Amino acid sequence: MVITEKSEDISNPEWRAFTLEEKNSKSRTGIPTSLAKHDRGLATIISKTGRDASGQKLDDYMYSTFKRLRAWDARTQYFSSRDRNFVLAFSQLDILKDKLGLSDVVIERVAYMYRKAQERGLTRGRSISAILSAAIYVSCREIGIPRTLRDVAAASNLKRKDIARSCRLIICELDLRVPMADPMKCIVKIANKANLSETITRIAMNMMTQIIQKGISAGKNPMSFAATVLYISSFKAGENVTQLDIAKAAGITEVTIRNRIHELKNTGTK
Repeated sequence: MVITEKSEDISNPEWRAFTLEEKNSKSRTGIPTSLAKHDRGLATIISKTGRDASGQKLDDYMYSTFKRLRAWDARTQYFSSRDRNFVLAFSQLDILKDKLGLSDVVIERVAYMYRKAQERGLTRGRSISAILSAAIYVSCREIGIPRTLRDVAAASNLKRKDIARSCRLIICELDLRVPMADPMKCIVKIANKANLSETITRIAMNMMTQIIQKGISAGKNPMSFAATVLYISSFKAGENVTQLDIAKAAGITEVTIRNRIHELKNTGTK
């Protein structure tokens, strides 16, 4: 039985350095390869400075030669429609990464999923933004990051139903197994958004453990149950928190919270 202590990290070098001199001696030029770049980070770039490696200025003949080489080099990087599609998609991915605060692990997974969708022809006749946003939502679900469809839709300026339709397409065509969202992480997300105390969060987590053990939350929106247990926990902690504040933080309505409270009362959950 083998236990993996450290997973492979492609963003850092495979060597270690303990002094500055050792780091400089082992360092290499160039960025690491990445699926989130249209050329995987392996493209060549010819500088426009007009100087050689030693800093000397090039003569007119050599400068014109490198100018032509630079033009042809740029043309070959965007030669096919597939490359142009990746350039547009991954430029949007960089914007969504900053808006949603996603890690490099999620971005690599999204880029891999989008490349697979492009190979299967799923992007043909469909919006790049919708397929990309759907890949972001599915990747967050796979890795366990609490991002809802509403969050992704607000960041990408798309309708929620369009992203949901693309999600179903990607899951079916790529044969993915998407796990359910972790209710505990939903509790933490809502509590941080609504500025709730640590006492309310701990009481809510204990209640959510009972709900999961009884199977009450099966097939239900985890954000709704997380918001409900936080609202009930605020009463137990003696703090005044309204349903509207928690509903806004969870992205649901107050009616949903009241319906979940009614369900918990019927099951006898305290």
